[in-house]
Amino acid sequence: MSSSRTPHQSELNEHHESRPTQAGQQQGGSSYIPASGSSGDRSHSFAYECQEDTDEVSDSLTFVLVHGAWHGGWCWSRLAARLRAKGHKVYTPTLTGLGERSHLLNSDITLNTFVDDVANLIRWEELSNVVLVGHSFGGLVISGVADVLPRCIRQLIYLDAFILPSGTSTFDTLPAKMVESMTASAGKSAVPAVPPPPLTVLSLHAAEDQHFVGNRLTPQPLSVYHSSLRLQNPVIGNARPCSYISCTQPTFRGVDTSREWARQQKDWEFRELESGHSAAITHPDMLSRLLLELAD
Repeated sequence: MSSSRTPHQSELNEHHESRPTQAGQQQGGSSYIPASGSSGDRSHSFAYECQEDTDEVSDSLTFVLVHGAWHGGWCWSRLAARLRAKGHKVYTPTLTGLGERSHLLNSDITLNTFVDDVANLIRWEELSNVVLVGHSFGGLVISGVADVLPRCIRQLIYLDAFILPSGTSTFDTLPAKMVESMTASAGKSAVPAVPPPPLTVLSLHAAEDQHFVGNRLTPQPLSVYHSSLRLQNPVIGNARPCSYISCTQPTFRGVDTSREWARQQKDWEFRELESGHSAAITHPDMLSRLLLELAD
């Protein structure tokens, strides 16, 4: 969804209240941090100490690809196949309540739930030197993961993605009428969830691409638009190398403010890709080449 407010640097550097952590958390975010809400019995604590720097020399990279609203891990299959063909490891988690996990949709899902989804994948798979890619709404998720597990991350790549400062929800940035419209559309579901838009809104025009997506899009939990991340280290990226890929054919107006903010960051790599918003589906070859160039 659109974010009409640019996250100023002063906001990004301001300290906010950290979200609660479980007793015994190790320095650097190497133990499980439950999401807010009724999640105390969701998972057992699992400590994993990421190896930030190793002497191992390998041409293989480890990618974790985080999808945007209404999608699931399935949307990366074309891109993942190309990266794996080059010898790289690729993980494509599906966030709680979406895709093949849509049966888990509930009103307690928050942005922190999504962060847990990805952070726990990294922990349980014992990944390190991760190239963490977030598309669209997934940009908010990877910002949260970087806050929790910075030592596990080699680089963050925001793919036509949203960026918001700590303590700011998506609904905080939207006009009141848009919030009312989204809330009304979500209210028609048993669990409040925003239905997916027409495929053309996502720059999916070709019959082949529309057939691929088909009926796979699932409603996005309304609660994630209300919730915000409370980052322990509110500088976006948590001192990890960051890149932003802007899709330009056409541009997706929803990420205008995030795109312009990223463009102004002197320590970020900013690239443009001649594709629409759904580049992983429509231009997987071009996108895979750019990801490998940025991650090198």
